[in-house]
Amino acid sequence: MSAIVSNPNPLSQIELDYHCRWQFKDYHDRKKRWAVLVCHRGAGKTVATVCDLILHAARHNKTWDGRYAMIAPFYNQVKDNAWTYLKQYAQPLLAEEPREAELSVLLRNRARIRLYGSDNPDRLRGIHLDGLVLDEFGSMLPSVGKVIKPMLSARHGCCTYIGTPNGKNAFYDTWRDALKDQNEWFTLMLKASTAGVLSAEEIEVQRRQMPDDEFDQEFECSWEAATKGAFYGDELRIMQAEDRIRPLEIDKAVRVQTTWDLGVSDSTAIWFIQAVGRERRLVDYYETSGVGLDHYVQVLYDKRQQHGWTYGEHFFPHDIQVREFTSGQSRLAALAKHGIEATVVPNYSELDGINAVRKMLGRTWIDSERCERGLEALRQYRREYDDKLKDWKKNALHDFSSHAADSLRYFAIGFDDTSTTRTPRRRIQEPPSGATHWSA
Repeated sequence: MSAIVSNPNPLSQIELDYHCRWQFKDYHDRKKRWAVLVCHRGAGKTVATVCDLILHAARHNKTWDGRYAMIAPFYNQVKDNAWTYLKQYAQPLLAEEPREAELSVLLRNRARIRLYGSDNPDRLRGIHLDGLVLDEFGSMLPSVGKVIKPMLSARHGCCTYIGTPNGKNAFYDTWRDALKDQNEWFTLMLKASTAGVLSAEEIEVQRRQMPDDEFDQEFECSWEAATKGAFYGDELRIMQAEDRIRPLEIDKAVRVQTTWDLGVSDSTAIWFIQAVGRERRLVDYYETSGVGLDHYVQVLYDKRQQHGWTYGEHFFPHDIQVREFTSGQSRLAALAKHGIEATVVPNYSELDGINAVRKMLGRTWIDSERCERGLEALRQYRREYDDKLKDWKKNALHDFSSHAADSLRYFAIGFDDTSTTRTPRRRIQEPPSGATHWSA
């Protein structure tokens, strides 16, 4: 189908040379502000959403100049995937030549469409948008999620989330929440076997050339398929098969160790772990951001009250000993003021820590309910992919999954590695002034 813009503005009655696949017709006709499209590879979601942005921008007739954008996890990614389409389909509507340096086009009604990468989230702050497309939202930095609503609220902008499943990450959460609120959300899932975009012959070719998990994820939109490049994929599959990922009872006679990835501008992740002989039981997990240390002290206190356990040691990375310029105080000292005496894990390579976790997972149980968020992060923790070499790098991709994975690495090194020098934990009889008494 050809899309025609017929609103009273400088672009009235201009035909956009976009022949829409019928699978996306309902998407273009939607009246809802929010949309999420879960589509198999090759379904055409990038073309559809780029053209939808152009259509919305062309219809813009407000008193202010329109601002529209597409954001992908990386700048080079959005440039490679969407920039050519944006220039091609917007060409008849342009007021000037496309701006290559900033990946933007200006339409004759003064509406601008621009492409961004979320790898520089500070660049997104303060932007007000009338329309937005988020490509592979689950692979973006967590800080991006915090700026989306402010970007859209001032102008009551609309937003579309698009992608292919890659585990139960932030994109999965968006899909799940959208299904619960069909009054506000438009939802569309296109699986290769039922969408009618690819021929049966092409689907079979792809199936033969790919591992089952990868095919299920990329072409059948499976949220359950193993994540490509995952560090702990094999270990977690074995744990699942051996029924070591399930609800666990907490043994109140066994002390609970905590291990922390302490964020400043991003998330803090805490695992709660019991060690019984060589067994490791991950009995709880907590993660949040944007709060002070007193919040986490209260969390420790509340969990002790709720479950009746007592605490052992608290493991932290080596950099908590560094003094901050603003306060002149290290986070190690700040923790002590809150009644937490930290066990500092020495510096070590990322890969050494990953290997330590792999060994530990072979004798580990994980509570599937209390640790759901941390468990999903472990499933998603994966290698970075080198687009030029078409191969996986050795180092990890740092995204939302890094906080939980880093936290567990500190424990695997700090508690299990006999080469680690640990300071015995001092029992605190009374908390410092103003601190919550959470210790045993």
